[in-house]
Amino acid sequence: IYLAALLGNSLIITAVACDHRLHTPMYFFLLNLSLIDLGSISTTLPKAMANSLWDNRATSYQGCAAQLFLLVFLVVAEYCLLTVMVYDRYVAICKPLHCRTLLGSRACVHMAAAAWGSGFLHAELHTANTFSLPLCKGNVLDQFFCEIPQILKLSCSDSYLREVGLLVVSACLDLGCFLFIVVSYVVLVSAGIALLS
Repeated sequence: IYLAALLGNSLIITAVACDHRLHTPMYFFLLNLSLIDLGSISTTLPKAMANSLWDNRATSYQGCAAQLFLLVFLVVAEYCLLTVMVYDRYVAICKPLHCRTLLGSRACVHMAAAAWGSGFLHAELHTANTFSLPLCKGNVLDQFFCEIPQILKLSCSDSYLREVGLLVVSACLDLGCFLFIVVSYVVLVSAGIALLS
């Protein structure tokens, strides 16, 4: 499955990069999404496969921090990019005459950069906040990859409340993106039904 995901995303990246006819906003965002998917699947699965092959579940402290950073970075960037892609489809379908002005190449680059930047900022905040907690209940996680709730279980400090607060803020932002995506698709489906009538 991992190799199929690598191959599929690599083919999408190659096709979009090489075919000049695919240099449109939709395919630009799809290329970014494929890059993010390649990164996110490569953050956890190779380590999990190596652990399975060598029957070893050990991860270094620095490796855990790097894995957590990359996982949060790529997941948040993907979610933000999906929100941007919905906006792209909304403009293309509901405001086709304004498409070139609203989704010019500069605007697309800025939106993709904002998605990547949001992921980086979230990852930086979560990683710094999580690994500033003292771990006094050992250093063994119950999973094959590092994630925030598992690390919080190892902390005996009262300062874990700030991490929980950061998780709540992130959940609210994720809910905002989710609602934007749902409302946009409702508008798109309504526009499609109106066009067919």
